[in-house]
Amino acid sequence: MGPDPATGGGSVSEPNAATTAADTVRGEDEVVDLCRDLIRIDTSNYGDHSGPGERAAAEYVAEKLAEVGLEPEIIESHPGRASTVARIEGEDPSRPALLIHGHTDVVPANADDWTHHPFSGEIADGCVWGRGAVDMKDMDAMTLAVVRDRLRTGRRPPRDVVLAFLADEEAGGTYGARHLVERRPELFEGVTEAIGEVGGFSFTVNEKLRLYLVETAEKGMHWMRLTVEGTAGHGSMTNTDNAITELCEAVGRLGRHRFPVRVTKTVRSFLDELSDALGVELDPENMDETLEKLGGIAKLVGATLRNTANPTMLGSGYKVNVVPGQATAHVDGRFLPGHEEEFLADLDRILGPRVRREDVHADKAVETTFDGALVDAMQTALRAEDPIARAVPYMLSGGTDAKSFDDLGIRCFGFAPLKLPPELDFAGMFHGVDERVPVEGLRFGVRVLDRFLDRC
Repeated sequence: MGPDPATGGGSVSEPNAATTAADTVRGEDEVVDLCRDLIRIDTSNYGDHSGPGERAAAEYVAEKLAEVGLEPEIIESHPGRASTVARIEGEDPSRPALLIHGHTDVVPANADDWTHHPFSGEIADGCVWGRGAVDMKDMDAMTLAVVRDRLRTGRRPPRDVVLAFLADEEAGGTYGARHLVERRPELFEGVTEAIGEVGGFSFTVNEKLRLYLVETAEKGMHWMRLTVEGTAGHGSMTNTDNAITELCEAVGRLGRHRFPVRVTKTVRSFLDELSDALGVELDPENMDETLEKLGGIAKLVGATLRNTANPTMLGSGYKVNVVPGQATAHVDGRFLPGHEEEFLADLDRILGPRVRREDVHADKAVETTFDGALVDAMQTALRAEDPIARAVPYMLSGGTDAKSFDDLGIRCFGFAPLKLPPELDFAGMFHGVDERVPVEGLRFGVRVLDRFLDRC
């Protein structure tokens, strides 16, 4: 069990005798076991408070932090929906603090679809397998491993570091990051910069260049419910006001629509870097051929060139011979920074006047520049472990807890460093079947994060 939830989120200055005995255990030696332990805690987030494991994960993390002298706080926003926060005192507490955040919840997984059970944390083919292996218990484990190593050996970071292991990111963060930002902002006092998920992973261009994509922007979201009201009646009779027909036609129009290309600052910077790396001119209006060359990351890059709206759920009716009076659908909508109004106007035009649109969850787009001392620290740390590394900015097509921390004025980056084999479909691992992370990738990430903290 972890510390009592009433404990403050402070730290102690020196490791105790119990931790000193474990000085010989290095971070990269225990990161795999930490990752496997976290995967074995089923933290599936169904979006309805029915998930079994967020509290257990919070207690596990708190215990691992307490073992090296920190005083973590477990914050429960709803029974079972728990996050863990701790602060490490830096060598110069007068400097602005850094936040390292990760979420412990995962999307559900059907074990019958997997080669290895999604909650087994099995090691096979040089990888740790399981739900959350890349989204994002790998980064949680790397963070724990680095912090435990540094505190066991008395190596404090240059400035204060706040650690946040969060609930509910996979359902929008309402019971995790959003709760803490709104109810416990003092936990992040003095924090000006942050690193989190879906960034710092590699894309091998050739034997002389490997790009590491650092997230500096992410699309905003409108998860929405579409509703059409029609005339109920007997299924055997003519019905010219069938809600299902009207809704399906609207959903079909939306699902087939290609929104126009809009090149944001981050995407322009990424395309320039990619153009230089590949030695070709890239036309944003004609990217299909280029995307084919990018392998797995094409899924991440392609969706950042335009707004998107993907129908994901349909529901209506209760009996085969009854025309229902209402039909509903759900859509995952994502918009580029600076293009929310255009996106919503396009949606209403495509759907038409009969469709009522309402948000289930909405959040903003975020974007920052790719410069400054923190970016330099990322680049230096990567090159020290991989001489052909080049860090480049990119936009994430999805969303992270950075949206919540942006409300506190925190400048957020996606930096969870992984050196990946070129053949691994990394983007396909997110929410996919047979999610896995290379063992050597985890060990590499620990070394990079350790160097990064020396320079942060």
